[in-house]
Amino acid sequence: MKTKLFASLVAGVMFASAAPAQETVKIGLISSQTGPFASVGRQLEAGVRLYIQQNGDTVAGKKIELVVRDDAGVADTTRRIAQELVTNERVNVLAGFTLTPGALATAPVATQAKTPMVVMLGATAVIPDRSPFIVRTSLSVPQVAQPYAEYIAKEGAKTMITLVSDYGPGIDYEGLVSSAFEATGGKVLQKLRVPLASPEFAPFLQRVVDAKPDALFIFVPSGGVGVSLMNQLRDRGVAQAGIKIYAEGSMLDDDSLNSMGDVALGTVTSHTYSAAHDSPTNKAFVEAFRKASGRRPNIVAAYGYDGMHLIYEALKKTNGATDGEKLVEAMKNVAWESPRGPVKVDPETRDLIQNVYIRRAQRLADGEVYNVEFATIPAVKDPTRPAKK
Repeated sequence: MKTKLFASLVAGVMFASAAPAQETVKIGLISSQTGPFASVGRQLEAGVRLYIQQNGDTVAGKKIELVVRDDAGVADTTRRIAQELVTNERVNVLAGFTLTPGALATAPVATQAKTPMVVMLGATAVIPDRSPFIVRTSLSVPQVAQPYAEYIAKEGAKTMITLVSDYGPGIDYEGLVSSAFEATGGKVLQKLRVPLASPEFAPFLQRVVDAKPDALFIFVPSGGVGVSLMNQLRDRGVAQAGIKIYAEGSMLDDDSLNSMGDVALGTVTSHTYSAAHDSPTNKAFVEAFRKASGRRPNIVAAYGYDGMHLIYEALKKTNGATDGEKLVEAMKNVAWESPRGPVKVDPETRDLIQNVYIRRAQRLADGEVYNVEFATIPAVKDPTRPAKK
């Protein structure tokens, strides 16, 4: 009897050893949940969670665990949180990043830990060059800036003023739009930079009205700044002075555009996504996002959604292996139909190759205001970054 009992216990132990517990893949999502860019962080997280909800929390036999941290938009905090996530939480992937400074500050952490870092928002061109473990699912500033400046020139503008938020992407837009516009024979009269924190646009807009350029190019980040700026553009009579306004799409962010009302109507912008993008994939995405969160998705939500898709696809290609170098390699050349249209990870730059759209703010039949795409520049690759394997 004792022999049979012993044999049964041994068999039980062996069976348990042969069926190990399911392993977990930890994804550390860092975004701004508080502070001036909290609305951006909420959209990002909502996009990430929607993808997991729709596709399940298991991929390639691994359980997905999302570890969310708030950096309040402070770069030093972003880096500290990233260090804690890789050291204490043992995350397999770092993701998110609301602003460029936080992404740049975190790049050395990703390199040292050999942890993939999926940048879902920061747009400064050099971000992927700061670590071989960075892959970006948002955009690179030159993708929008260069073709947009050429479009503005084709619309007949001969003189321009640029007005940008004074930080990495804004400075990139200033330089790239200016150089591309001047390459067409145009002249940039002034380059105005507004503080990122607590911006006051009125004195800068008065300088624009006084200078009377043909065109005003604007870049401000997503997060509600555009509402204030649109109202001040109206109050200062910029359009009434005969100056055509061309903004980077973040100013008319989908999350806040409808609340701007008539003041936004007719404004031309350029970006890589609109909630009004006319495709079955996007219509399903917008409907699911509204149902899950009660609001309209913006471009940040689409970037977060796509970032999770890329992580899932890479895990499928590695059969669940989480080695950092293998995961980054698996992300290269991944192509899919995004809510924004067809996208593909450029294996040379680790940025997305994607469409750029020219849009106009219009009130549609449902009574809401949307950025309606009326021109497409297809399959744009960053025109400035050198090819890097």
